[in-house]
Amino acid sequence: MMGQMILRRAGIGLVTLWVVSVLVFAGTEILPGDVAEVMLGQEATPVALENLREKLGLNKPAPVRYLEWLQDMATADLGMSQAGGTSIDKLIGSRLYNTMLLSAIVAAIAVPISLILGLMAAMFPGSRLDRIITSATLCLISVPEFFIATLLVLILAIQLNWLPAIAYITEFESVWQLLRSLAMPILTLCIVIAAQIIRMTRATVLNVMSSPYIEMAILKGVNRKRIILRHALFNAIGPIVNIVALNLAYLVSGVVIVETIFAYPGLAKLMIDGVQTRDMPLVQTCAMIFCATYVVLIFIADLSAMLSNPRLRHPK
Repeated sequence: MMGQMILRRAGIGLVTLWVVSVLVFAGTEILPGDVAEVMLGQEATPVALENLREKLGLNKPAPVRYLEWLQDMATADLGMSQAGGTSIDKLIGSRLYNTMLLSAIVAAIAVPISLILGLMAAMFPGSRLDRIITSATLCLISVPEFFIATLLVLILAIQLNWLPAIAYITEFESVWQLLRSLAMPILTLCIVIAAQIIRMTRATVLNVMSSPYIEMAILKGVNRKRIILRHALFNAIGPIVNIVALNLAYLVSGVVIVETIFAYPGLAKLMIDGVQTRDMPLVQTCAMIFCATYVVLIFIADLSAMLSNPRLRHPK
């Protein structure tokens, strides 16, 4: 039963990737202009444009180009960048490392703190601590990330001159130097994802606390802290892991605004640069990496939920 469920979810993930590949290719096809117009400029002659399009393979029918691209993606052959003439794997390599580095640091800081604060709020519902945490997270969720980033720059970089306003990646002599150089995007992303994880953790645990078996444990006089940590938390792991997985996927694919504000050389900013130069193979590859990240993390979240909750392994 467990093996069948894993295979079924893996199949759903593969189908999702295929559907996204169709949508990504169709979306890039309807964008105005192409890389030939960007490279040759507005004064290019129709003959020159046609020759360059033939050289780049842009004159082939869209279904043929899609099948060729899909075959290359399936064999991990990312091809060449149309705008720069460089292999896409070289362009993506360093940018993907930068994005994964930033995501790993943010996850290591934000996820444990968020889970602890969410559990603390659930342990003492209605208390002053719960009201403070709930109000703070509600305010942070309501504020867009670009405003948080701008506010941090104004206060920490301009007014107090504590941190650099621009994130940079160089050879670091110490971990402290690395954290200081990336402090602004790290703080911004920690604030953004922590608020969501805290609220989801609190809401999920309190929802489980209303179950009949939890109410029976309360009537027997079992300590509330013991009930939450030993009983309620395991049944709440599924939704909590899912929201954590979604936020981790956001750290990889959804940080375009943060990377742009702090000039961070990550994968999302590379995709924006590809859109500006109409480098469609680069844009398509980045989009598929983002989709694959979501699919893999959601698959891991589902697997974790099934392992932690026997009822999910044996559905009726």
